[in-house]
Amino acid sequence: MPALPRSAWYDLTRDMNWDLSYVDEEQAFPRDVSNAYGVSARQWWTWDEPYKITYREYAHNQAGKDAAVYAVNQVAARSAVYERLDPGWRAAVLAHYGVTPLTEYLGAIAEGRMARFGRAAAWRNMATLGTLDEIRHAQIQAYFAHSLLSKEPRADWAHRTLHTQHWGAIAARVAFDDTFGGNDAVSTAIQLTFALETGFSNLQFLGMAAQALEVGDLEFASLISSIQTDEARHAQQGEPTIKILLQAGRKDEVQQLVDVAFWRVWRIFALLTGMSMDYYTPLEHRDQSFKEFMNEWIIKQFSDQFRDLGLELPWYWNKHFLPELDWFHHAVQIGVWYLRASMWWDPHAGVTVPERAWLEEKYPGWGRTFGPMWDQLAECLREGREIPTSLPTLCHACNLALATPAGHRAGLLDSPEPLTMEHAGRRYFFCSPPCRWIFSLRPERYAGHVTLTERFAAGDIQPPTLEGALAYMGLKPGEYGDDSTGYAWALGRKEP
Repeated sequence: MPALPRSAWYDLTRDMNWDLSYVDEEQAFPRDVSNAYGVSARQWWTWDEPYKITYREYAHNQAGKDAAVYAVNQVAARSAVYERLDPGWRAAVLAHYGVTPLTEYLGAIAEGRMARFGRAAAWRNMATLGTLDEIRHAQIQAYFAHSLLSKEPRADWAHRTLHTQHWGAIAARVAFDDTFGGNDAVSTAIQLTFALETGFSNLQFLGMAAQALEVGDLEFASLISSIQTDEARHAQQGEPTIKILLQAGRKDEVQQLVDVAFWRVWRIFALLTGMSMDYYTPLEHRDQSFKEFMNEWIIKQFSDQFRDLGLELPWYWNKHFLPELDWFHHAVQIGVWYLRASMWWDPHAGVTVPERAWLEEKYPGWGRTFGPMWDQLAECLREGREIPTSLPTLCHACNLALATPAGHRAGLLDSPEPLTMEHAGRRYFFCSPPCRWIFSLRPERYAGHVTLTERFAAGDIQPPTLEGALAYMGLKPGEYGDDSTGYAWALGRKEP
């Protein structure tokens, strides 16, 4: 075979489909892990994707990428590059490490499910390489975080976060378990590789790599670039899966899967990327705002893909999603700083006078809506008054705090839709109509979950104090987050 040209044998070796004879379809592909949505086996065999790669080529490419990125890591580990980074950017890096490595490992499990229960041989072949990709992403990011331990002991949250009951970990698990951790193979291809990877993480990594280079973090830039090239390839599993389902008349099912996943991913994306771009990145290195990035990359791409595939934009697109670009991540930012003790990094306020001017320019009305909140916090700090801390009410769908800035165009102020629901004798609260809608689709899937605030109220967290809550979330004394600049923005000092 090596003597044959690649074109003569690739399709034959990739498309090894066959009719089952010893077991029936349901035994080989149980519905719980491989829902075919009524599409026949031979229809699934037409599945195709644009990346044509063999294992030999794959291994060669990955070895080269690993050699390059680990070499940069070894040089950076012996330097003081990390210590010299802006405190805001260090916060962004630690926040990223705390969420991403084990999420990538969860992605490997999802890819492995598609590698076994994908409905076509070509798909299973690509998912096998996708599994190797995600294992690599988990390992390399955990390794890079581990190399920071001598400089930042909290970098071990790269391995700890998703194993804890931290509120951020719970929100991430709820979103990712729903869309790919506890999903069937066909739905995973749509919700993970199309909605999350094609729509968000692939483009996010491009942006983060560029920003890392801007701020001088060559190590993080090389790491993210190395991961992004893998994402761009295995993210292609979603579109051919969608096309087959649409040809079979399953548009309603596809539309619902995409609508659910897009909103779930948006919540987490706004939390991490929104704060990083608009608050944590040094002002002189901000090429564009988070909203501008979303409009130029995410929204345009999704709109084009939906049009080309024949899908509709999610029903909440104009009324809820687009308005949130103006305020949601700003509300999250002030909430994260307010609850900074519960973070495994030191949150960066990012509200000095020049930064406020930039925020007002990019988000007209920011000063009127959010400025007074920061002013009040700064006044408390200058006068030495204690800032009271409490646990917020959490959404029963996304598990993030209920946030609706008073007087701001949040898209909810004139909404007739209730943000509560009664189910099986229990009342549930939601941050938005899309979260309530997601819960209503499958209440039996979500109803048993108890939010962190409810656990505190029920006495499950002992002692019932801030310290008790932090210990419950997995934080130890000495690990609590604090303002990244020592409150220089509020006290009028020069930042360290």
